[in-house]
Amino acid sequence: MSYLSREASSISEELWKQIDSEVVGAAKSVLTGRRFLKLFGPLGIGVTNVAVDEADAVDETEQNGFITTKGRKYVEIPMLYQDFTLLARDLESSEKTGYPLDLSRAASAAEALAMKEDALIYFGDGKLGCKGLLTAPGAGKIEKKDWGVGENAFADVAAAIELLTSKGIYGRLALSVSPDLYMKMQRIQPGTGKLEIERVSKLVDGRLYRTPVLGKDKAVLVCAEPRNVDLAVGQDMAAAYLEQKELNHSFRVLESVLLRVKRAQAIVVFA
Repeated sequence: MSYLSREASSISEELWKQIDSEVVGAAKSVLTGRRFLKLFGPLGIGVTNVAVDEADAVDETEQNGFITTKGRKYVEIPMLYQDFTLLARDLESSEKTGYPLDLSRAASAAEALAMKEDALIYFGDGKLGCKGLLTAPGAGKIEKKDWGVGENAFADVAAAIELLTSKGIYGRLALSVSPDLYMKMQRIQPGTGKLEIERVSKLVDGRLYRTPVLGKDKAVLVCAEPRNVDLAVGQDMAAAYLEQKELNHSFRVLESVLLRVKRAQAIVVFA
């Protein structure tokens, strides 16, 4: 039996395809981290730990005939999940009438799981020992001005890019902002005829993302080259079968992912 236990259910192969399509589509509409982070994997559900290196500190050390690797630690890849239920009567009605089954619950579960993934990417989890883009020790800091005034947003992002350059950090840049900051940039910049967000977006070659998991008044710039940071994936997002309870069918959308921060100085947090 496979880990996802699909063969334990009476769900048809065609319906599984529909569920998969709904889950993937809904998740893609929400996820932001995966839009700029390179994936390491999928490694498989059986891979529970992965090496996380400090890129500039990794080296072999020898002492008393023992060789070890400094600057490297192994971190458990956490499992994230969200459950949903499909009613037996709805399944029966769809099969008898040929009408499409409403998979809104599957989509909602996928969206909720996507939010959990992004929250892990941006904030990490101290209890699990996971670093996030905004919480990684050693990340650069820029004191953010009011992005609703003048060209403060443009100036702050330009300063953050200059900070990365001064540290010898080059490559693909990505900027993630909270919804309120995104809306503050939706205004014509005097003397330019352009929206402030257009000017800021051009600084990062269009890789500007809005995500509600950042809450309010938060933004982070990252040089998203895999030598600096990536996303380790054990089990990629998928739907599994749990059980039939009170005739209805229970499912779980799950994945295992971990942000690997290898070079914290490639991140700039607007504080």
